[in-house]
Amino acid sequence: MQPTAHVDTFARDHLPPESQWPDMLLDNPDVAYPARMNCAVELLDRAIEAGHGERPAIWSDVDGKPQATTYAELLALVNRSARVLVEDMGLKPGNRVLLRGPNTLQMAVAFLASLKAGLVVIPTMPLLRAKELKQIADKAQVCAALCDVRLTEELARCMDPAGEFFCEGIKQVRYFHDTAPGTLEALAAGKPADFPACDTASDDVCLIAFTSGTTGTPKGCMHFHRDVIAMCDLFPRHVLQPAADDVFCGTPPLAFTFGLGGLLCFPLRVGASTVLIEKLTPALLLDTIQRFHATIVFTAPTFYRQMAALVAQYDLSSLRKTVSAGEALPQATRDLWRDATGIEMIDGIGGTELIHIFVSSAGADVRPGSIGRAVPGYVVQALDNDLQPVPPGVTGNLAVRGPTGCRYLADERQSVFVRGGWNLPGDAVSIDADGYVFYQARSDDMIVSSGYNIAGPEIETVLMQHPAVAECGVTGVPDEVRGQVVKAFVVLRPGFSAGDALVAELQNFVKNAVAAYKYPRQIAFIDALPRTETGKLKRSALRSM
Repeated sequence: MQPTAHVDTFARDHLPPESQWPDMLLDNPDVAYPARMNCAVELLDRAIEAGHGERPAIWSDVDGKPQATTYAELLALVNRSARVLVEDMGLKPGNRVLLRGPNTLQMAVAFLASLKAGLVVIPTMPLLRAKELKQIADKAQVCAALCDVRLTEELARCMDPAGEFFCEGIKQVRYFHDTAPGTLEALAAGKPADFPACDTASDDVCLIAFTSGTTGTPKGCMHFHRDVIAMCDLFPRHVLQPAADDVFCGTPPLAFTFGLGGLLCFPLRVGASTVLIEKLTPALLLDTIQRFHATIVFTAPTFYRQMAALVAQYDLSSLRKTVSAGEALPQATRDLWRDATGIEMIDGIGGTELIHIFVSSAGADVRPGSIGRAVPGYVVQALDNDLQPVPPGVTGNLAVRGPTGCRYLADERQSVFVRGGWNLPGDAVSIDADGYVFYQARSDDMIVSSGYNIAGPEIETVLMQHPAVAECGVTGVPDEVRGQVVKAFVVLRPGFSAGDALVAELQNFVKNAVAAYKYPRQIAFIDALPRTETGKLKRSALRSM
């Protein structure tokens, strides 16, 4: 590895041993990056150098009207904000910063400013509760937070020394999306518009993206500056093929690497623009396409299925490409969308561990029922449990190698995800003789609902805290709209009666403890849970009930 620019070397010190890394395929001109590289400079400053300064970079909806922030204006905002991080907050390269906000211009500025200052960004979804924030902040030893002023409540619980979720390491918070004294914007307004970017190594950690495994314990996926740029130079370059006149929009949060790439990094890399809108519904997304003349959309299959019935009400003549990821795309949804719009969906499978999409196809390369083929730069295989290739058409475990890969933050599960130099995302697939990947199912018990990953054991832990619950098991069940929904099987304590009132009470109990999207949409009351002879919960039996 290159000499680090980090003064605080926590991130590099807690990388897994290189012997546990996947084989990295870096002998590729697409990812031949210099030894020193700051990804914010590559995304923003290079766009100015390429002559995009006066072009729109980020579109916002202000009082119902489109408002553009140009590349030159965005660079000034980022530089001024980076000065606040360094000069006012005293943050040093390598410090971990928790970032909390919805998809807004201000969130993008905070993200890019942190990267430019050499900090390690830890983005979190707006829906996360204090319990979940504490798990992340403690694991990554976060020392500061940047938070949208409208999301203060849960973070405030983490800052309360007397509270259950106190995060002792977070010494300071700056709020944004507000011009009150002391906020990020107010302090930035008085700063010069230039900033000397931190001279980071291309393999300095810049992003820790947290995901949840089957135990619900957060896993921090550590990505380098070069990884952020690699995700822009592989799937977009070879499959999506955007241009400077494209306008991106969509639903995934910037806190997800799916959204970070599709709604911020990909457009900036080619001098295009992106629309950042909060809380989109299917109808509002269609309206956004119409009003902003969007050409490329990123969202989950659930949204495409719901939008297909509404497209006749909107002018979508600007729309050229639509990307689906986050969960399996049913062929019926692909067909429905094509019939409604004439657009062939670009499906993709990726993962937080590999930062973005590594299997996809577009246009004439699409094969019915298949996700696609390995994105150039990646190699995929279907392997058996002994890591031996299975024949074409036979179901095996998806295995991936490429220029990005899994490096968990101080986590023993590294040796589960990476074996024999392969990344093993936990998907069961078959691959035909032409290299097309056909998704079968998750090979673990993760529930994927409307693009969100939900760990059943985490919901079980919450439900078990309710006085009515003696035992419970949680699994995913098929759902036509969401792909899967969370279903809880509950054994009641004596003295409690099953019924609609208790269902609603248990659902609200979960909503108040963890992010609301995780709550069980279905609850069944049963006499006993199916268990193995050793006492383990038989999730497969739950799914068949």
